[in-house]
Amino acid sequence: MLGSKVEILSPAGSFESMQAAINAGADAIYFGVEQLNMRTVSSSPFTIGDIKEVSKLAKQHHIKAYLTLNTIMYEHDMQLLNGILKEVKAHQIDAVIAADFAVINACKQLGIPLHVSTQANVSNVETVQFFAPYSDVIVLARELTLKQVAHICTEIKRKDIRGVSGELIKIEIFVHGALCMAVSGKCYLSLHSQNASANRGACVQNCRRSYSVTDTETEEVLEIDNEYIMSPKDLCTINVLDQIFAAGVDVLKIEGRSKGADYVHEVTACYREAVDAIQSNTYNQEKIDVWMKRLGAVYNRGFWEGYYLGRKLGAWTTNPGSAATDKKVYLGKGTKYFAKINIGEFVIETGQLRKGDTLMVMGPSIGVSKIILGTLVVNGKAADIAEKGDLLTLPMDAKITPSYKIYKILSESNA
Repeated sequence: MLGSKVEILSPAGSFESMQAAINAGADAIYFGVEQLNMRTVSSSPFTIGDIKEVSKLAKQHHIKAYLTLNTIMYEHDMQLLNGILKEVKAHQIDAVIAADFAVINACKQLGIPLHVSTQANVSNVETVQFFAPYSDVIVLARELTLKQVAHICTEIKRKDIRGVSGELIKIEIFVHGALCMAVSGKCYLSLHSQNASANRGACVQNCRRSYSVTDTETEEVLEIDNEYIMSPKDLCTINVLDQIFAAGVDVLKIEGRSKGADYVHEVTACYREAVDAIQSNTYNQEKIDVWMKRLGAVYNRGFWEGYYLGRKLGAWTTNPGSAATDKKVYLGKGTKYFAKINIGEFVIETGQLRKGDTLMVMGPSIGVSKIILGTLVVNGKAADIAEKGDLLTLPMDAKITPSYKIYKILSESNA
């Protein structure tokens, strides 16, 4: 088991996040295009025209790229779907992730590798067998226990269940990120209240809000004590990752295509280190504590291990936003790049920056980079502070454009 190859699959909602995942050691990334993916509203998905560049970048860095086409498909989507699949085929995207049978059938006809999405709610070996003629990877339902996951993995080997490629079907599970109150994400609350279907990538996340219950006869209002009872804490399994290995899982999926490059980098890096530690028999509580602290520094709603350990009731978050111990505050964007001296110029559009602050730079070709400002060069001169309207210059190896953004990092100790 320790010698087996386990794939770390990271989210890419932008080229910055994709590069961040690559830098942090991901084995594969998954991304969405246009409106046929489950993060259409909450992220800015790639376009069809980006598929070629995503494929090129993935191959350049020797990682796999999977395209999510995991929404419910309507009849009027077929033309767009076929156009996307044509590009997938042309640029050799490694697989499509889907649950709708129209997509599954189209992939089979075109010879495009398929991964069955968690939206299919696969929860038993018989369903794995059903999808085997279409797929090579199954993303299991998120409500299963590790005991159930291990049984499915064992039965795949015992029954010799093979996918389209002729290899044994691989099992993928979510190991980190946001969880939904609905079974495998199939929720109608957003559609019911806002006519925005979560199953079409348009979730408005009204489940993440606080609610009161009113007695219509007495008009007495009840509030659940400090809990957002439809908003689970985020999944985090780094402290039980050895048990996930023991269950026989092949792919570890990190949620977060709507999150920033800083989140993608830190989470991917922690799970990369944890997987490597398990492989080298150096996984221990001391390292787990360090990883948990680092994971807690980026976006999260608090952590629990989901249902993998057999919990009967979800762990609900106690606040509507992020519980991250580090906060990033937007400062400005790139303006120029002086290639002969490798210096990038940024304009401060809001806030202020002081010598000694921690600066974060995000951009398509670097992903994310943190810099502790021992020196500060403002408007061409050494300075102690940079304010709105000032030009900040930094040593940078990448060509800086307006797509590069800078942020100040505030930790709990200095926020």
